[in-house]
Amino acid sequence: MAKDKKGQKAAGGGLRDQLRVPSGPVDLTTYDTRATPGFSGSKNEGKAALADLGDEVSDWQERLFAEGRKGGERSVLLVLQGMDTSGKGGVIRHGAGLMDPQGLKITSFKAPTPAEKRRGFLWRIRQAVPEHGMIGILDRSHYEDVLIARVRGLVAPNVWNQRYNQINDFEAELAANGVTIVKCYLHISPQEQRVRLEARLDDPTKHWKYNPGDVDERKLWPDYMDAYHAAIERCNTPAAPWFVIPSDRKWYRNWAVTTILLETLRELNPQWPVADFDVDQEKQRLAAT
Repeated sequence: MAKDKKGQKAAGGGLRDQLRVPSGPVDLTTYDTRATPGFSGSKNEGKAALADLGDEVSDWQERLFAEGRKGGERSVLLVLQGMDTSGKGGVIRHGAGLMDPQGLKITSFKAPTPAEKRRGFLWRIRQAVPEHGMIGILDRSHYEDVLIARVRGLVAPNVWNQRYNQINDFEAELAANGVTIVKCYLHISPQEQRVRLEARLDDPTKHWKYNPGDVDERKLWPDYMDAYHAAIERCNTPAAPWFVIPSDRKWYRNWAVTTILLETLRELNPQWPVADFDVDQEKQRLAAT
């Protein structure tokens, strides 16, 4: 593979092909959390490569936004899932930060309220679906209802077991209505999570990010991996594929998710709307004022 000046490999088929989860059984232990598929450069080169994506990803986003304002019916939904400290917020800060905020809809999900629970687990997710022309980003998502709900026994097994099909039906509905779904699992090791939690404890400016409950969740790591295996395997469809993003290296994680989003926008190929007025006439009218 050829390598450009920033160390990025010109991989055939793009990064999506390299990081997309194949159909069939899923075993996350076979994925190297420190790997850098599609990129052979250093950390500094990776950060520079991310910055270099800014102009193009911003241009495509604006095209999608303009298309949506002029009758287009397409949008993009980026779903970010991962264990605590895997970097969902970092992806949003560094990747989405390259784009125009007016074209983004970012939603962060915590535990559902009693009112939300009464409406069904997908109700609040539907409220976060991006409008035409928008890029929606979910920091956690409907998958929490087959992850923590399963691990913590918040609902009966027959309930969470039914949700996989409900999720597939929901995502198929979105895809049929012009929503391109990109689901990224940010894959970190328990060792790296410990390092990141220790860093939060050592830095008073990051104590606000520390949650004592994260240590309790660490004890359930194998159970969460089982839940992720099932969620990724059972909800990995052509309409809504999963991508596993090695995330022990923050710089690579940010570059990879942004690159996948960029490749998705390129494929959508939104076009600038054609003027619905006489351009020459408007130039003359403007010149006369």
